[in-house]
Amino acid sequence: MPTPEDTYIENRHRIQPNHTNNYETAHGGNVMKWMDQTGALSAMRFAGETCVTASINQMNFERPIPQGETAVIQAYVFDHGRTSIKVRLRAFREDPCSGERELTTESVFIFVAIGEDGSPTEVPALQIESDRDTELQQDAREWANAN
Repeated sequence: MPTPEDTYIENRHRIQPNHTNNYETAHGGNVMKWMDQTGALSAMRFAGETCVTASINQMNFERPIPQGETAVIQAYVFDHGRTSIKVRLRAFREDPCSGERELTTESVFIFVAIGEDGSPTEVPALQIESDRDTELQQDAREWANAN
């Protein structure tokens, strides 16, 4: 049975001119797309099946990611239903030279596992085995309940 740590994925995207808006910062649609892609990978790692986006919790863009910096997307599964999977997602701006990070965006995406016939399929139980698993799950649930 998978754990939150088993599903933890972190991806990076360097913000290029074609990723930006008129203010030379990452276009919100690109950040949302990268969050969706990384979240789907986390959900698929958990379910062992193809997963599709069912809904997106509140998504606030708290600060921009300037051109030349890196968007770091973190995702992990923290809860599930019979066929659905809740994934905590956070985006950070990161200086590529120093590694200094600042949180820019948070959300919870819900994915549905899809079987070979294209219908929703059951997912395994999420196991909490370590202190890190507990910490990840509690942090995600607290954020989701507050938003």
